[in-house]
Amino acid sequence: MKLSGSQIVIECLKEQGVDTVFGYPGGAILNIYDELYKHSDEIRHILTSHEQGAAHAADGYARVTGKVGVCMATSGPGATNLVTGIATAYMDSVPIVAITANVARNYLGRDSFQEVDIAGITMPITKHNFIVKDVDRLADTLRRAFRIAKSGRPGPVLVDITKDVTAPTSMAEYTRVEPEPVRGCTEQITEEDLLKAVEMITKSKKPYVFIGGGAVISGAYEEIKEFVGKVDAPVADSLMGKGAFDGTDIRYTGMVGMHGTKVSNFGITECDLLITIGARFSDRVTGNADKFARKAKILQIDIDPAEINKNIQTDHSIIGDIKDVLKRLNCMLDRQDHREWIEHIVELKNKYPLKYRKDILTGPYIIEKLYELTEGKAIITTEVGQHQMWASQFYKYTAPRTFITSGGLGTMGYGLGASIGAKLGRPDATVINIAGDGCFRMNMNEIATATRYSIPIKEIVFNNRVLGMVRQWQTLFYGKRYSNTTLADKVDFVKLAEALGAKAYRITRPEEAEGVLKEVLALNEPVVVDCIIDSDEKVWPMVAPGAAIAEVFSEEDLSEK
Repeated sequence: MKLSGSQIVIECLKEQGVDTVFGYPGGAILNIYDELYKHSDEIRHILTSHEQGAAHAADGYARVTGKVGVCMATSGPGATNLVTGIATAYMDSVPIVAITANVARNYLGRDSFQEVDIAGITMPITKHNFIVKDVDRLADTLRRAFRIAKSGRPGPVLVDITKDVTAPTSMAEYTRVEPEPVRGCTEQITEEDLLKAVEMITKSKKPYVFIGGGAVISGAYEEIKEFVGKVDAPVADSLMGKGAFDGTDIRYTGMVGMHGTKVSNFGITECDLLITIGARFSDRVTGNADKFARKAKILQIDIDPAEINKNIQTDHSIIGDIKDVLKRLNCMLDRQDHREWIEHIVELKNKYPLKYRKDILTGPYIIEKLYELTEGKAIITTEVGQHQMWASQFYKYTAPRTFITSGGLGTMGYGLGASIGAKLGRPDATVINIAGDGCFRMNMNEIATATRYSIPIKEIVFNNRVLGMVRQWQTLFYGKRYSNTTLADKVDFVKLAEALGAKAYRITRPEEAEGVLKEVLALNEPVVVDCIIDSDEKVWPMVAPGAAIAEVFSEEDLSEK
C-alpha cells in the first residue's frame, strides 16, 4: 500500500515493537509528530523538558529493558541537543535509535534556518548513521537502523530525514515486515580457542574473574554464576558490570580500579590468571596499565575484536557472544578447587571493609539505608561523581539491569532523564536516581517531565554545595585550591521541586533518614529529597592518577603518611 513518509516512520516503529518514544517537536519534524498524534493509543510519546533529557530517557529505557530506546528531535539545535545523550549511549554500548528531521533537500547546504549536518556531527559517536533523502528508502533504512543498534555490540544509530521526505505528498509503497530475531555472534568462537581457555583455567592456582558491562548486555547472568562456581574464583566488576554477578555472594569482592575496593585491587594484583568477561580495561579500571595484573596471564572474552589488546595485552582471547562462550566453556570445564585462594580473599575482605563516618549524615549512610528499605530490589540510576561511586559501593546489586549509570562518558545530568526512561520501561520497579547537587542543576528541569506524566521516580540529591569529586581532587592533588567548585548560592531544592510539581523533603541528620525515606518510598508520585552532607566527604578508597591499582589508599592510610 502507498503511505506518506511520516506514515512509514510510524509504521516502522510499530513493526519494531516500539511502545514509547521520548522527544521534543519542532518545525522540521512536524510531519512526523502530526502522524504520531494519530497513533497515540499505540505509541506513547513523552515530551521531555530538553532534548538531552529525551536521549537519556531513551538510554535508560533501553538499559533496563534490553530493547532499543527511541528519541526524536527536530533539525538544528534540536538535533545537536541530542549529541551528549548519543555519545553517552555510544560509550556504554546502549542500543538507541535517534530520529531527527532536517530541512528539505532543496535547502540543504545553504545555511538554511535550523540546518545542521547532524550526521557529520554524530559520525564518531554512533555505531552507524543515515541521511534519508528518498522516501522509497525510508522503511528499509529504519529497519536497518534498529537491526544495527541491537546486533553484535549494541550502540546508538541516528536516522536524519529531510522534511520533504516526510511530507504528506511524498508517497512510497509500504509492506509490513516482521523483524528477524537478532542472534548472538558465534561465528568466531572456535574449539581451539575454547580448549586453550580451559587449559589456562585448569592450570591456574589463583584465578580471578573480572566482569564488565558486556556481561550485562549479553544476559549471561546464569552462565556467569555457573562459570564462577566451576572455576572457583573470586569476582570483581567494573562500574558497568554491576549486577551481572550477585553482589551478596561470598566470592564477590567489589569494584576494581580508581575507587575499587582494596580486596579487588590487591587480589587482581596477586592473581595468576585474570579472566575478563565483557570489560574493556578502561583507564579508571587499570590505573597504570604497565603495572596492571603483572603476575597474571590475561584471558579476555568479548564480542568486539577491537577491544582485544587495545588497552591491555592479553595472553589469549575468545571473540563472541559472552552467553554462548560461557555455555560452551561450562560444558567443557571440570569443577576446580581453589579453597586456599578463596579463603585468602575472604580474609582480605574482612581486613579491608568499606567504611564511612557514622556520626554525621553521609552519602554512604543514605545508600545503605535505601538498600535496607528496598531490600536490594530497586533500580538505581545515578548522575556522575561522588554519589555515583557511593551508589556503586554501598548498594548491593543482585540482578543485571538494575544499576544504570553513565560509565564511559561520565555525563553529569544523565541520571534524572535515565530514571524516567527506566521507570517507563519497568513500571513494576522502584526507580531511584542518586544525584549530587552539581549534577541535579544540569537537568533538574526534567522533574517537570516526571510531574507532567506522574512518573513516580525518587530523586535523592546529595547536597554538599560543591562539585564533590572535583573538590576531592583539588584537596588531594591541587593544594586545596578550590577553583570554581563551590556552589555557594541561595537555591532551595525543596522549593524548586515543589514549584515543578513534585513532593519534596529535606534530611539533615542521620536519625531523620529512615522515617523520611520510608515515606518517600511509599509514595506513588515524583519525589525529591534534599540530603545535606558535608562538603569535604570523600570517596574511599582511591588510586591516584597514574598509580598502580595496588597503590590504592584509604583515609586512614593518608593520615598515617
